[in-house]
Amino acid sequence: MKSLSRILSATGLAVGLALAAVPAGAQQKNAPAAPATTQLKPGSPGAIAAAKEILAMKNASAMYANAVPNLVQQTKNVLLQSNLNYQKDLNEVAEIVAKNLAGREKEIGDGMAQVYANEFTEQELKDLVTFYKSPLGQKLLASEPRAIQFSMSYMNQWAQAFAETINGQFRAEMKKRGKDI
Repeated sequence: MKSLSRILSATGLAVGLALAAVPAGAQQKNAPAAPATTQLKPGSPGAIAAAKEILAMKNASAMYANAVPNLVQQTKNVLLQSNLNYQKDLNEVAEIVAKNLAGREKEIGDGMAQVYANEFTEQELKDLVTFYKSPLGQKLLASEPRAIQFSMSYMNQWAQAFAETINGQFRAEMKKRGKDI
């Protein structure tokens, strides 16, 4: 489970980084941006239910569980940059805002379910639920985070070694031109 939490933390970080632009954009315009789900066709209730079940089995909510407090913190930090005199107030307001908006991260799960419902038919989603409940599906749910972690590690090692190959070829080509680098 530690590897799952590391992957989910990394994914959460990616989500956090993707969402980090929200405060900056919010300062430029007060109008809320339209959520991406407005571009998705509505899924059937059965497809949405199956998608939510899949996401629950994959513990997807761990990816965005801290989205609200993280975004509140990021927004506070941005505001602090140009309002250092208000640090005490902004710290207090951050607690109020976080409390007022607690639970809104569930909207992410709803949006993810909608995305799944757009990518798969209702029957495909139901078949996936059946698969994930099977012994092999359970093994996949348990083992996939570790496999992804090791795959990412392998890719990083490969990239580092390959970068040396590329560097060697650059140097060789430059040497042919009489330029040692």
